[in-house]
Order: sequence, then C-alpha cells, then structure tokens
Amino acid sequence: MNTLRIFNHHVHIKFVLLGVLHLLFLVGSVFAAVNIRYITADQSVINDYPLMTLKAVGYAVIMLLCLSAMGLYRPQRENRYLALFVRVVVAFVFGAVLAVIIYYILPGLYLGRGVFALTLLLSLIGVGAAQMIFHATVDQRSAPWRVLFYGAGDNAAELLAFMRRRSDHSLFKLVGCAVIDDEPVKVDESLQCRIDVPLSDYVRRHEIDEIVVAMDDRRQNFPADALIDCRVSGINVVDMLTFYERQTGKVKTELLQPGWIIFSHGFRYSAFDNVLKRLLDLVASLVLLLVLWPFMVVAAIAIKIEDGLTAPVLFRQARVGLSGREYPIYKFRSMRTDAEAVTGPQWASQDDPRITRVGHIIRKLRIDELPQLWNVFIGDMSLVGPRPERPEFVKHLITILPYYRVRECVKPGVTGWAQLGYPYGASDDDANGKLQLDLYYVKNRSLFLDLLILVNTIEVVLFRKGSR
Repeated sequence: MNTLRIFNHHVHIKFVLLGVLHLLFLVGSVFAAVNIRYITADQSVINDYPLMTLKAVGYAVIMLLCLSAMGLYRPQRENRYLALFVRVVVAFVFGAVLAVIIYYILPGLYLGRGVFALTLLLSLIGVGAAQMIFHATVDQRSAPWRVLFYGAGDNAAELLAFMRRRSDHSLFKLVGCAVIDDEPVKVDESLQCRIDVPLSDYVRRHEIDEIVVAMDDRRQNFPADALIDCRVSGINVVDMLTFYERQTGKVKTELLQPGWIIFSHGFRYSAFDNVLKRLLDLVASLVLLLVLWPFMVVAAIAIKIEDGLTAPVLFRQARVGLSGREYPIYKFRSMRTDAEAVTGPQWASQDDPRITRVGHIIRKLRIDELPQLWNVFIGDMSLVGPRPERPEFVKHLITILPYYRVRECVKPGVTGWAQLGYPYGASDDDANGKLQLDLYYVKNRSLFLDLLILVNTIEVVLFRKGSR
C-alpha cells in the first residue's frame, strides 16, 4: 500500500517519510545549537537531556505544524524549486512568531535567545536542503507502488483522464491497462497490456503491487477466480472508486453507485465524536472572536467610510445547513446593496463588478467570512465542514447532482476539505468538483482530518487561493 490510513484519512507514505525526515532535522538542530552555544560554558545545560528533549520536540511540533500549513505534505501543491523554498521560509517565519508566543505562555519550553536563533538557522538549512533533495529524488519520480488497471476501455480511459496531472502519477507507477476480450480499447497503445498467461503469473512476473478493476461491464468476463488467486497471494485488489478516492482525496461522482455509499467503510459518527467536535467549535470560535475582533472593527469602519454611515455593515443571507435546515448566515458586506436587485441570486464571478473596493480586499483576506464565527458559536455551523449553499442553488444542484444531499448529513463549515483542493466555484461543473471533495470529507470525517484542514487553511488564506 502506498498510503497510510490515519483516522480514516489516506496519507501518502512518501509525505509521512518527509515529515519524519523534517522531524529529525528539527530535533537535531536544537541539540546541535545547544552544544555549539554552550560548548565552553555551563555543561549542565547540555547534560539535562530529558528537559532538552522536551524542548526539542516542542520546537519540532511547532515547525511541523507551520510546514504542514504551507502545504508541503500535500500532493496538490506547486512543484517548482523556488516555490517550495519560499514556502519553507514562510513556514519558518510563522513558526518563529508562533514559538515566541508559546514560549511566553509556557516559559519552561524556552530555548534562550542565542540557542533559539542558532536553532532556526540550522533547522532552516537542514529542512530546506531535505525538501530540495526529496523533491529531486522522490517527488519528481513515480513511486515504487506498481499498479495494473484491469481493463482498457471507457472506464480506464476516464480514470486516466481524471488523473492526468504529473503529481497524480508521482504517487504510483502505472504498469499498464490489461486489454479484455469483447471490450473496446480506449487507452493509448503504449499503455495496453495483452495478458496471455494466468493473471497471477503475470502480476508476479511484472512485480505488480495492486490491481485496479476498471472493466466497463463486470457482468461479463469477470475474472473472479483469477482475482481471488491474486488476492490470496498478497496482491491488493480494489475497484476504481476506492483507488481514485485513496489517491486524490476525492470521491468521483461519475463512478459513484448507491451500493458504494451503503456498504463502504465510512459515514460513521459516534456521539462522542459529535460532542468533541462541538466542544472544539465552541472553544475555537470564542477564542477567534476575542483575538480577531480588531480586524472586524477595521473592516466595519472601512465599509462605512466607503458606502456611508447609513450603509449596512453585515450581510444576512439564508443558507442550507444540517439535514437541509435553512438558517441565516452572517458576513461582512462586500457587494453593493443592490447587487442582486435586477439579476437575482447568482454566483460571484471573476472581477465581479458588484464587489466594492473594500469588498475586494476583505474577500482576498477572507475577512468577510469572520462573522460566521458567530454562526459556529451558536451551533448553526462548524469550523470545518462543507461550505453552505443558498437554497436557490441547492434546489437546482440536487436535480443535476444525485448525491448532493449527502453533504447535508454534517454541519456546514467556515472552511472545508473542498476549500483546500478546489478554487472558488461559480458553475454547475465547479459544484460537482467541490462535491467530490465534500463527499470524501463526509465519508472520512474525524477530529484528525478537521485539525489537518484547519492547519492547511492558513495556506489558502495566505496565498489567497479560491477567493473572488
């Protein structure tokens, strides 16, 4: 398997190894800095290994969170050397600030000014070098996980089309697509495989790790006995939907069948999980409201200055939430007061003329979303979940997207899995693209995935992804 399943979420092994490598450099940098700083001074500081280990691990955790927030452990990220190095530097800048704040709150973890500065320098060099070497030797090449598509027809071609980016194919090595009798061949000739020996012999000969069943029609010529032989021999056998979900973090709606939702692993929520999630929402929304209120005051004043003292600051709009229930959402007004007087409800477009000058700024910085923290506090929303849509759009989308209602089994969120992997949606196709990510979240929801989304939302805000 080329992924690890951590609390239902698929994490690619190569990024786990990269995280472990970063962890070793970060912890090692603390010990190296201490030894360099105190090599001719107080040896008791060096000899207190339990305390230094605690401080080193604390520093490493802070920096790993910031590196993760910059998207360095996600397959869907920029792969240019300069872009990766910039993200490492930005992560260390934020990590240094966060560390100073934590050291103020927990002085027992403080490293000392000299040690801290030297640690930052050493770890930046080590982590930056490790990231560049990893990118050159591992990230740019196909993973050693060798995959055979059993089928070369429409399904196989569609699956290849869905996974056409270079980053998708760096996660596994596609050996080929097995051509099946009575099935039209739709994949490129270079990918076609003619299997003229027993399937189990073929996979052993070509060192196949996994077979993805991509037949157009399983009711005809389904090789049950051959696949069983492969499965009991230790070869992983999966269907297309499972493979696609694991590799991309999406549920492909075009391949989705009702039975997959009914019988698949997932869509399970315990009362304890719901209580824990609600507690996290309450505490986090209250803390964020207390911390971010100065930015909210500035946004309100800016709106008043641009549109006049009588202009409304907040925008109240109906959205569809848990179990299809409508509720009012609150946002800072970023459009003209008559934005939909003529056109009626419509999605925002690129360079939308209805957006005000202040609106452009607060949308880019996501400040317009901050009043939704009140929705989280009172329980209409969660910090993490599918983004809520307007009732007018929902009525339309459920007629063209059969599984759209599935996302309503959890509370909508201020941010979500779709916000990390998809730009702003303003069409039916965009709604389908975001639904694929929302279904993955609904199926695999956990506190771990929520925390991962919250951390990576920093990258979305900082690099202004998906805002209009």
